[in-house]
Amino acid sequence: MPQAQTKPGFTAEDYLAWEEHRPEKHEYLAGEIFAMVGATDAHVTISLNLATLLRSHLRGSPCRVYMPDMKLRVETADAFFYPDLMVTCSLEDRALPHFKRQPTLLVEVLSKSTAAFDRGRKFEIYRQLPSLREYVLIEQDRMSVDCFRRDERSQWVLRAYGPGDRIELSSLEFSMPIEALYEDVALPENPDEPWRLSDNKMQ
Repeated sequence: MPQAQTKPGFTAEDYLAWEEHRPEKHEYLAGEIFAMVGATDAHVTISLNLATLLRSHLRGSPCRVYMPDMKLRVETADAFFYPDLMVTCSLEDRALPHFKRQPTLLVEVLSKSTAAFDRGRKFEIYRQLPSLREYVLIEQDRMSVDCFRRDERSQWVLRAYGPGDRIELSSLEFSMPIEALYEDVALPENPDEPWRLSDNKMQ
């Protein structure tokens, strides 16, 4: 995650008013502000591919798909984030023009600078959202997708996908071949780490 700027006494309301007049985007966590960095071609293409497929699938439903210009509010952590992709099916969220509170699905496309935070602290914060059913992490340099699903006991179950798999997003009754997610993405011939299949649970 980028270096934080700490502003003593800076509240969530201060952040919203401050960022409204900034040309760049910032995330906010308990009084700290984090500048957002630019994305790679692969990052943008993967996000757009998924958003396009989900938008078509959800047309006519109460659910809405949002790309990374829409904020997510997590009040229990005093935080605002910009997920790479967010789906909310909440009627209450429709009435909120600048941020959403009740996502069903959150997606982050990983980069070297954000992967540890997205897998760790950010996921810890996202798990505080009662509405959240699935959290998806997508590698941009190899066909590898981790989908964390909240089960009926509120445990988070990991399902990992690799080449040749169909990605299942059960919260939205949606599936697609992983190759569709990486359409038009130039993947390196020798990625750093091999894809691994796993099914794990975490509290």
